[in-house]
Amino acid sequence: MRNFKILLLLSIVFFSCNNTRKKQITSKKTYPDITIIGAMKNVMWKGELGSSITLDTISNKNGLYGLGPETYLTGELLINNGKSYVSRVTSDSTMIVDKQFDVSAPFFVFGNVTEWQKFKLPSNVKTIQHLEKFIDNKTVNFKRPFAFKLSGQVSNAIIHIQNLPKGTKVSSPKEAHQGQTNYELKNETVEIVGFFSTEHQGVFTHHDSFLHMHLITQDELKMGHLDSMEIATITLYLPKQ
Repeated sequence: MRNFKILLLLSIVFFSCNNTRKKQITSKKTYPDITIIGAMKNVMWKGELGSSITLDTISNKNGLYGLGPETYLTGELLINNGKSYVSRVTSDSTMIVDKQFDVSAPFFVFGNVTEWQKFKLPSNVKTIQHLEKFIDNKTVNFKRPFAFKLSGQVSNAIIHIQNLPKGTKVSSPKEAHQGQTNYELKNETVEIVGFFSTEHQGVFTHHDSFLHMHLITQDELKMGHLDSMEIATITLYLPKQ
């Protein structure tokens, strides 16, 4: 009888743990997977600058978010809630931002999110590095990778737009960044679309980061790849589980 009770107890523990694990797995599958086309490292090291995807071929634009560079590194691309933007350099201090889907990218990451959960960032989260750590800690039980977004005020930020001279051959990151133009923003209301992954460095994030983010100002006159920022007041949106 004593052995039977021990066996029964062990069975209950086993099935309880198994059910808990199933619930955890289920909780990580409540929003769509993101899609990754091409790879940053192939652009930087192998010179694969041509089109891997044309954005207007993405059929489901409901709650669509995505980012990447323009083909041949001639601009930056952003899809923000189903609206597509391309930014291109016009001078060292100016740019043009157009709304269009008939553009292409050598690598691109995108996904659909229609339900978000909001988080007010703590006052000590001021930089991209702080943000990365906060998101990583907040999403331990999330299905990864995933899209996220931010909305609010930045005290200052630096964004860049790729502007590779026509006909340039690329076989290293240094060569790929020829013509890149940086823009400093101050006291702007912005929206930022980002993608988080700990497994895709060199694919859609740089080798030293888990984040890839593009920023667009509220007036939609400035948009580019986000390199640095000092956060004033910003709300973080994560996919609803």
